[in-house]
Amino acid sequence: MLQSLYIQNYALINELEIDLKNGLNIITGETGAGKSILLGALSLILGQRADTTVLKDKSKKCFVEAKFLINKFETKEFFRINELDYEDITIIRREITDTGKSRAFINDTPVNISVLKDLGSYLVDIHSQHETLLLGDNHFQLNLIDSYVNHKDVLDDYYKSFVEYKKLSDEYQQLILNSEKAKADFDYYSFQYNQLESAKLKQGEQDELEEELEKLSHIEEIKLNLTNSSQLLTGENIDILSNLKQVKSSIQNISKFLGEKENIFARIESTYIELNDIASEIENLNITLDHNPERLESIKSRLDQIYSLQQKHKCKSVDELLIIENDLQDKINSISSIDFRIELIKKQLDNLSELLNAKAAEISLNRKKSVPSVEKKIVEMLQQLGIPNAQFIVDQIPTEEFLSNGKEIIRFMFSANKNVKPEELSKIASGGEMSRLMLSLKSLMAESSTLPTIIFDEIDSGTSGEIADKMGIIVKKMAKNMQVIHITHLPQIASKGDFHFLVYKRDNEETTNTYIKLLNKEERINEIAKMLSGESLTNAAIQNAKVLLGEA
Repeated sequence: MLQSLYIQNYALINELEIDLKNGLNIITGETGAGKSILLGALSLILGQRADTTVLKDKSKKCFVEAKFLINKFETKEFFRINELDYEDITIIRREITDTGKSRAFINDTPVNISVLKDLGSYLVDIHSQHETLLLGDNHFQLNLIDSYVNHKDVLDDYYKSFVEYKKLSDEYQQLILNSEKAKADFDYYSFQYNQLESAKLKQGEQDELEEELEKLSHIEEIKLNLTNSSQLLTGENIDILSNLKQVKSSIQNISKFLGEKENIFARIESTYIELNDIASEIENLNITLDHNPERLESIKSRLDQIYSLQQKHKCKSVDELLIIENDLQDKINSISSIDFRIELIKKQLDNLSELLNAKAAEISLNRKKSVPSVEKKIVEMLQQLGIPNAQFIVDQIPTEEFLSNGKEIIRFMFSANKNVKPEELSKIASGGEMSRLMLSLKSLMAESSTLPTIIFDEIDSGTSGEIADKMGIIVKKMAKNMQVIHITHLPQIASKGDFHFLVYKRDNEETTNTYIKLLNKEERINEIAKMLSGESLTNAAIQNAKVLLGEA
């Protein structure tokens, strides 16, 4: 239940506070006094977006605070899920700064707008003339029926499965599209990969082959120089080693005369050993190197293959080719796995489809059981409201595809006249009939609704006299089960209220301000009399107001 509403610096309101009561709260006032402004401020609390245009004084922030008594309603789970402190009297605050920034709080905990909207759906149902236009919308009609059937748990279970089904369906369709494209790419990727894979490339291979090619390409020059070097070291004409050996022997004979400081012998011996080793290596190298035209051609062919692959794939090394090969293999594996993934998702979709069909059938059956009661009660209320020949039918129309709330749409069929076949509500009902239909439906929903508060914003527009009186009786009955706040211009309805608030505005030297006050008995008589006769109060209007209030 909405206990109080405090508003500061909003539209025509400088500062205003209203304490609301349980039962039927009536709000009246002249056109333009600011009744809709109250609803606008309350809408901020319920998550409506706002900007600086709502600020009365553009240099100050707007401040709206509402207190709700929620101890009798199932909201604790909402607070737990959203990590909010639960309080029996919950305070919701909204601030709009002079720069247009918005802040929202639930029990002093900052929250975003979506959380406000979600909590608001548990607390208040605002019904305006605009919402009456929605009555012709099939989705709105279905929600009205579901709120009467009161099978929220079944709908929630269905919706969770539906969301999963929708997600998998989207993925399945995307995979099918990807599969068609992938199959076109598969042969291309396979050809590229097979070409690289069959090449059996190895890291470092290119450098080794290029080095060997360089050697084999200059084998004649290499062997000639090796032979010359060997001849110089050990040949018959020039035998450096033999000569050095003789030098070593000669120095050895005189080493005892040279002393340790002149260690020439040791140096010559070291040089001899090193040159002898070099000569052996040159000879061995010369023996192992030979003309090998076949190997030379093999290396050229292999390098040509590598160079060709590098040119084709626009890279400069075998390492890069190996990376490309691995990437192609990954693409091929990915394409190969698409069919498996498609089959897997298809099975999941089949299982979910079976589950959704079962849940949708249960939902449809729940509605079917309740529809006759809805039709009967709505017709009875419409007859009370001056449509004696009313016909009201709720059509359940099956659909092939899964919808977010089952596998059917709801269509309200209506006729106000005898022997006239009911047609779709949006095509046949007048504005006054729509208002009475909406009130009847809201009244019916109130019987099963767990909402603490419903607000009617001039839902009685277009009615008067006896019909208005009957509407007031229905609203009064609703207020026995919940808090009802009714903004009205009709004295017949205003007189039914448990509490009567007047919205009015006053001008000062600088600006116009909107105010609200709870009327006492005398003030209420005068206000209803004004609603009957205008600003000029007559004894007849006052007596009539007293009669209305007496009947109330």
